[in-house]
Amino acid sequence: MKSEESGQLNRALVDALAGAIAGGISRTVTSPLDVIKIRFQVQLEPTTTWTLLQKEMYRPSKYRGLLQTTKEIFREEEDHLQLSQYWSYLSGGFAGCAATVGSYPFDLLRTILASQGEPKVYPNMRSAFIDTIQKRGFKGLYAGLSPTLVEIIPYAGLQFGSYDTFKRWMILWNKHRNPDFNPAMTAESVSSFQLFLCGLFAGTFAKSVCHPLDVVKKRLQVEGLQRHPKYGARIENSTYKGMYHALKEILIREGFTGLYKGIIPSLIKSAPAGAVTFLAYEHISDFLELILT
Repeated sequence: MKSEESGQLNRALVDALAGAIAGGISRTVTSPLDVIKIRFQVQLEPTTTWTLLQKEMYRPSKYRGLLQTTKEIFREEEDHLQLSQYWSYLSGGFAGCAATVGSYPFDLLRTILASQGEPKVYPNMRSAFIDTIQKRGFKGLYAGLSPTLVEIIPYAGLQFGSYDTFKRWMILWNKHRNPDFNPAMTAESVSSFQLFLCGLFAGTFAKSVCHPLDVVKKRLQVEGLQRHPKYGARIENSTYKGMYHALKEILIREGFTGLYKGIIPSLIKSAPAGAVTFLAYEHISDFLELILT
């Protein structure tokens, strides 16, 4: 019995370490796309030219597409990337590896720094932290936590559940292709490239379903904070009374597409992030199990 409990404890340790390391790797690799996604999400104006033509209530948008946004950020902020965005990427990496509630203030500050552009209202994380405390109090560090907690359960469930489903399908596919398939070798029958594809599809599916809650979270995170006028309308204090009110207001004022602002860079980020995470998890898990068990 003790041997069995010890084996379960080692297995749990392997899974936890592999998941933490894999999450850190994927967040570091995909952080630049997160910056673009956040710029879209906190912009009240439309993010596509064709939508802008239909909506006369807004002035011309700062960001109007993935390539245009990428060029604009590099053109305006290239000299400052390594200084200012470093803290944003670092906080994002920590947030991805820690518990949601414990790391949430870092995630909020990452959003603030990534959304502001040039000229910067907040030159570093410290200034953003101090201004947030002064304007919102300590609870301001957890603005947008509700949609985050609502999102994380279905997102994690969809991502891991769909990954397991895709992996099982891949095993069946390999079995169909190979008549000499050995049922005892199911785990080893899936190649690294196939695991990468399973993670890619899982990340895409989960993000597509849960993206509107991520938009709401970003709006609540920057609500009431300073923003340079050239980046569009500022989200004033008490614009949204809560998560459901924010969903309703975005839907009414910006249409269904408003709930999916930033979806393209988000998918470009989350799909490879899921692929890298699960591929890294599988290999790191095998390695840790080898040395710890």
